[in-house]
Amino acid sequence: MKYFFTACLLCCCTLLLAQTGTLTGHVADESGKAVESAHVQIGGTDKGTATSATGDFQFSNLQPGSYQLVVTGVGYQSIKHTVTVSENKEATVKLFLRESMQQLQTVEIFGRKETSYKNDVSFIASKTATPLKDIPQSIAYVTKEVMSDQGVYSIGEATKNMSGVNQFTSYDDLTIRGFRMNGGSTTQLFNGLRTFTGFWKQSPVNYLERVEVIKGAASALYGNSSPGGTINRVTKKPLATPQKSLQFSTGSFNTTRLLADFTGPMNDAKTLLYRLNLGYVDAQSFRNLQFDKNLIVAPSVSFLPSERTRINVDLVYNKSNSRLDRGQSVRGNDLYSSSIATALNAVNDYLKQDTYLITTSINHQFSPRTSINLAHLRTGYSEDLLEHRSSNVNAVDSAGKAIDNLVARQVFVRQTKSFMDNLSVFLNHTATLGRTEHKLVVGYDYIQSSTPKGAGQQTASGYLLKAGGAAAYNAKRPDLYQFYTYTNNGISRSIPRPNVPSYDLTLQNNILEDPTKYTYAAVTNNSTSASFYSLHGIYAQEQLTFNRLQLLLGLRIDTYIDRKGYTTPSETNVTQHAILPRIGAVYTLTPNINAYGTYTKGYNPQDATTQSDPLSGGPFDPIRSSLAEVGLKTEWLDGRLVANLALYDITQSNTLYSANATDNPNLLLQIGKEQARGIEFDMTGSIRPNWNLIVTYSYNDAKIIDAGTRAADQALVNLQKPNAPKHQGSLWTKYVFTAPALKGFGIGFGGNFVDQRNLSLNNTQTIPAYTLLNAAAYYRIDKFQLQLNVNNLTNTTYWVGGYDYLRLFPGSPRNLLTTVSYTF
Repeated sequence: MKYFFTACLLCCCTLLLAQTGTLTGHVADESGKAVESAHVQIGGTDKGTATSATGDFQFSNLQPGSYQLVVTGVGYQSIKHTVTVSENKEATVKLFLRESMQQLQTVEIFGRKETSYKNDVSFIASKTATPLKDIPQSIAYVTKEVMSDQGVYSIGEATKNMSGVNQFTSYDDLTIRGFRMNGGSTTQLFNGLRTFTGFWKQSPVNYLERVEVIKGAASALYGNSSPGGTINRVTKKPLATPQKSLQFSTGSFNTTRLLADFTGPMNDAKTLLYRLNLGYVDAQSFRNLQFDKNLIVAPSVSFLPSERTRINVDLVYNKSNSRLDRGQSVRGNDLYSSSIATALNAVNDYLKQDTYLITTSINHQFSPRTSINLAHLRTGYSEDLLEHRSSNVNAVDSAGKAIDNLVARQVFVRQTKSFMDNLSVFLNHTATLGRTEHKLVVGYDYIQSSTPKGAGQQTASGYLLKAGGAAAYNAKRPDLYQFYTYTNNGISRSIPRPNVPSYDLTLQNNILEDPTKYTYAAVTNNSTSASFYSLHGIYAQEQLTFNRLQLLLGLRIDTYIDRKGYTTPSETNVTQHAILPRIGAVYTLTPNINAYGTYTKGYNPQDATTQSDPLSGGPFDPIRSSLAEVGLKTEWLDGRLVANLALYDITQSNTLYSANATDNPNLLLQIGKEQARGIEFDMTGSIRPNWNLIVTYSYNDAKIIDAGTRAADQALVNLQKPNAPKHQGSLWTKYVFTAPALKGFGIGFGGNFVDQRNLSLNNTQTIPAYTLLNAAAYYRIDKFQLQLNVNNLTNTTYWVGGYDYLRLFPGSPRNLLTTVSYTF
């Protein structure tokens, strides 16, 4: 009997084995190269494996039937493939993965291959490669293709394509949703790392892949930041496919540009890639005496020692020679009383700047689900300045009364250097638990910024004294001052002799001055005082997906340490702490529409220099802010066209404003509360493959709602914030003809409008609204493209921003730029 049962058991086992099959496969990329460590999962089961070094995988003892394979790999888009397994047979599949930008990394390591106005993925909002439609916050961006088609060279020109972003002045100085954010602050981002640019010049864009802005405070991931938004500059990265381009441009104001962009592999294995961007710009200006010469060298190298590791080293060096433009001055309250070309410089003024940014980043995948990111950015800036500029007031007569056609001038001679380091390390891990997917980010930031000892400034200002030296004019003691005879319109009178010759708006006296004749005094300010601060931040973030719902939960703890009295025997640490939560949600309403909401808090510490300045009126509390935002993100026309709608409410407390005290220009007021409420709309992409479109609009009600207890400050309440238009918008479209008779020909057209704005240092002065129209034409012949851009078609007179009517920043009159490009 036992032999009978044994035989039956053997028969059953044999039958069972005969009913199973084997599945083998090979995974490769689009070029046919094997993909190692790709994860292959049998859908609906716990069976999974990883591909070998040759890209192969195998599953044994599979019951006959159909199976869905889910294949994922770091650096590639996931795919699903159905395969049928037959009994006692081996099924074989060959699968191909396409490269993807959706990586677990803090900085963009992989070069962007798209060549359109639309960008699908951003790293700035979550430190993971997240599709923009899945980010619970508004992200604005401008790609290199837009900037190239519009002939854009600087950041300020690019931002006209973003809703809610406006120039505060012509410097690297913007308002985002009504809150100021400029290059002098250390809260800008460069490939997702903290940096600064220097205040006086806008950054060039020829080495950038795109410019993007995360709207609202980005404090939960990056520490202290502007409540309106944070700018991130994303550089072009090396590509595995060789590409080369040369570009020459010439146009109005004696503009000459030479740009080059080369990229490709440096070895046959394509484990060493390079990119080199070069730029030389020599341009005059519609503004008297203004010019700008720039040399930009931006090399980048990527090393791929294995499929799991990538190392990038990027350098951007910018050498700039120019004059510092302090703006246009007008008589009294008449904006049109002087030409928009009016500048107060002397012929021998100069501004020499050197800036470098060195980034080293490493991305390593321990497994398809876990990676670590380590990055360091070093920023260096030096400035050598001589300038004749406004003293921010008119010259006075013997009675101390302002003379409206004479602008009092002062001279600054300054040399300074600043440095900044940002070290960032964090771990990313993804997991699937039941029906939920999780992305966890845990990280640490260290940031330090310093102005070393050795910087200095000499200032010449005031009126000459009979006893020698100079001082502010005191109308009660005219006997102390030197006088001279001033003649205007045939009328002569005796007025105080200035230390620096006043600028006569009638004579337009831009001449070669002799700075050695002036009486100087050493001045200490934020630009020249030795300073040092450091920031330690730890943070954690969870992105959870459950069916149609995505949640984002984040928390950051910051410790900000400012060294008061840096490099002096009395040096002490001023420490401030902040806990910064963030919560967001995205819900998929339809395959084309996502709804989102977010709430986050932000802060900015008051620097030790302001805190300790006895003339400022401090000490002051840190600036605090919060953002509440809801909106819709949509995709249309097979994903070619995207549109975003956002409604937001931002509050900020403890902001510092100038007290406008004539006897103490350093005196500041800490305003109780500001609020910005608004709506923004952005549409970007292509209606057809040959028809690109950008449309933006924003309404922003940004005002002070609590000015404290002083009666004099109540005039600020409900006043629209400086250089923050209530309404602004833009349109740009490019169409390339496809008819054989017009093959290679394209046209572009657009414009932007900006509402009336208040100025920042005068509560009653405003600058008018404006609308600009721009056009372009393109003609491509094989590898060559000819391009003509005409800006401000109607030759409108307008101002991009300003402080008051002695420091206005006019925009360019009608101008054109002709470009020849060669791609090979």
